[in-house]
Amino acid sequence: MIIVHDIFICKPGNASKVAKMFKTAMSGSSDVVQIMTDMTGQYNRVVMVSKYESLTAYEKSSEKYKQNTEEMKKMTEAMAGYQDMYLTGSREIYQVW
Repeated sequence: MIIVHDIFICKPGNASKVAKMFKTAMSGSSDVVQIMTDMTGQYNRVVMVSKYESLTAYEKSSEKYKQNTEEMKKMTEAMAGYQDMYLTGSREIYQVW
């Protein structure tokens, strides 16, 4: 199993807004299992946790975000403006043993 953490360091005051946007936009995705905000560590951090059976499944899932489907149009609409609310981000991919 593969667990992916997409991490966003938001501008002050925007972490909860970004988390709510992600929760709304990703509600139809079976891959996204959690949206989290920090309680300790680096401030203003939002982590989106996704789970996949394999790296191949992760790659296939990322391909669907490149397609111009109705689902992707709705997701893009729900996420409008989020780029202005964060400073930087990163991705961590873990293999579960």
